[in-house]
This record gives sequence, C-alpha cells and structure tokens, in this order.
Amino acid sequence: MNEAWDGLVRVNPSFFDGPVLVCAGTRREGPDDLTVSWVRTTYRHFALRRVPFSTSWLPSFFVSVLQPADDGRLLVGRMSNSTAAPGRWQLPGGSLEPPEGDEPLDMRALRRHAARELIEETGIDASPEDLTFWNVTRAGNGSIGVLFRAPSLPEAGLRERYEAMAAAEKAQGREPELDNIALIHSTAQLPLLVGPHADYLEPIVTRYEKLAGGGTGVSI
Repeated sequence: MNEAWDGLVRVNPSFFDGPVLVCAGTRREGPDDLTVSWVRTTYRHFALRRVPFSTSWLPSFFVSVLQPADDGRLLVGRMSNSTAAPGRWQLPGGSLEPPEGDEPLDMRALRRHAARELIEETGIDASPEDLTFWNVTRAGNGSIGVLFRAPSLPEAGLRERYEAMAAAEKAQGREPELDNIALIHSTAQLPLLVGPHADYLEPIVTRYEKLAGGGTGVSI
C-alpha cells in the first residue's frame, strides 16, 4: 500500500493522506432501512485498489448532492487534474471523514458533510437542513453513497457561485476540485460530457429523469 501511495504522490504531489471512512459492511434492517458499518483509515488505503490481486482494501463511503437548476436540469462536475480521478464527470460530493469525538455518524452528520462538499466544490452554500435525503447508491467497486437533493437555483446563480469559488481557489494558488460544470436533464446527454463518468452517474440520472419528467436541454 505504501509503495503504491508513494508512487501516486510522486505523480501528483497534491494528494493528501487525510482521515477518511471506508465501508466495512452493509445489512438490511427491513424494506426501508440500511445499516452501514464503517472504519477509520486514511486516503492511502485506496491505493490498494491499484495493487494487482489485492483483496484487503475496503470500498469507500461517500455523500453526493443532486443540485438542480430551476428548469430541472442537474449539475454535474468534472474532476480536475489534481484529484484522484482527473477528467471524471460526477455529482458534487466526496468521501466521508471520521466524526469528531463521540459524535454519531447519523443523517444529520451526513447532511452537514454533503453541504460542506457542495460549497467546497461548487461555491453553492446550501444549509444542511435544506438538503433532502434522495437515495442510496452502490458504485461498481462496492462503495456506498448517500445522496441528497439541494433546493433548485437559477442557472445564472449556479454558474456565478461556481466561477467565484474557482477564482478564489486559483487566487490562493490551488486548483479547484471541479474544473468544469455542466447542466443535464437526461441520460441522452451524458455522451456530451467528454471523458470518463462515475459509474453511478448513469443510474442516478436515469432515476432523476424519471422523477423529473425528462427534458432535452444541456448546457456545458
């Protein structure tokens, strides 16, 4: 693990081996309840995914936010070159960090983390209390994601907040985590997003499209 991590850091010195949670297991508690077990580790744990035949790594545990525009289109972002998945299109969000002290990792804590990821990646300042639980997704590598929906905002406001955040990051000598955003309304527009996509993105957009009633506009 350490050798794989050191190789990643040599290529991208911006990688930070900070604290993170990983998913140790899930179990159903009836038709509408899911219990997730987690353990603390650091980001270098994910380097094990790159080690051939490794079976000791655990999937990540993350939150993501569905941020609609007021016309129903959904905001997606492209990961910058400084991240672990450069060029990948996904929803705003990220891996969960360990709670402080004895603080529980409950839905309230997940909302706070989701709101923090949203403002850090897009500049959109949503109150945790305004984020509505939307669904749980499982990525192809077994990772578990908890999804929240933010209140709709005008497209101009979404873009202004993202551009202000990106400018502030660059002024501090940092690369924004998302180097571009786009607004989409259906899976038919996913091919317009050039580059890799998070494997959970298509099923989420499919469900969002069904609930929202579809549409044809796209703005990148």
